[in-house]
Amino acid sequence: MIILTGGAGFIGSCFLWKLNQEKIDDILVVDHLDNGEKWKNLVGKKFYDYMQKEDFIQAVKDKKIQKPQAIIHLGACSSTTQTDANYYIHNNFEYSKTLALWAMELGIPFIYASSAATYGNGENGYDDQCDIDKLAPLNMYGYSKQLFDLWLLRNKYNDKVTGIKFFNVFGPNEYHKGTMKSVICKTYDDVAQKGIIRLFKSYNSKYGDGDSLRDFVYIKDVVEVMMFLLNNPKNTGLFNIGTGKARSWNDIARSMFAAVGKQTNIEYFDMPEILRGKYQYFTEAKMDKIRKVGCNHKFMELEDSIKDYCSYLKNKSYL
Repeated sequence: MIILTGGAGFIGSCFLWKLNQEKIDDILVVDHLDNGEKWKNLVGKKFYDYMQKEDFIQAVKDKKIQKPQAIIHLGACSSTTQTDANYYIHNNFEYSKTLALWAMELGIPFIYASSAATYGNGENGYDDQCDIDKLAPLNMYGYSKQLFDLWLLRNKYNDKVTGIKFFNVFGPNEYHKGTMKSVICKTYDDVAQKGIIRLFKSYNSKYGDGDSLRDFVYIKDVVEVMMFLLNNPKNTGLFNIGTGKARSWNDIARSMFAAVGKQTNIEYFDMPEILRGKYQYFTEAKMDKIRKVGCNHKFMELEDSIKDYCSYLKNKSYL
């Protein structure tokens, strides 16, 4: 049995799809299904049971869950605008500690989601082999992930578990994420139907409007790397998952217009003040570490991945 927390979420449900592709369905899915449409990510997937996150963690504490083969812990609050710091601590930090300690007690692989948000504004680079004590996240989401990374390090547990620093992941199954959806998902209808896309103006003199750079990585690539890590549990520590190649928001826009067969038409608008001091103008994953341990996956080019994603967005179809 594999335990997959956050299994109804964006990355979690896509990894569930990948596990099913590999003929693996002995999976306990853990998540929090509320009044949204996240449940649709589970339709058509194969797994043996589902538990709400609160019931699951209590069952773990009460020792009522059988020993799994591995735990893939992707469940977390991923909002970068949530203002309740206590919720982040409880949901992202304390919950993760409980699961990690249980996995280490059982002697099984524990793969968890960290985040590229831990790198903050990038003044110390985006190297998964850096001194993580020096990192300064820009929001509470990133800090909650940083707290867990540091807790593992200071307790000398970091070589017993595997953390993944996801960069800007996009692709099918993110439809439920509201304001946290990728720009590609948010703007597809405007691009396809109205022939226009609206992007933030720049508030950094080093970058023109739409020219800030991010490491955008397609979900189909992400789940391949995750599968490599699951199949090679001796590769512990923190690993970036990005493409290693930063691209601009304008590149995103041009790729979307090309995918739907329309002329590029970009309008720039004011960024909300709440985001201006916390905005990352450049991210690019350093990928040397994952390559050194033998992961040779070839990432799709941005233009190809967006073309593929737009084929899903056209009909709002799922992996």
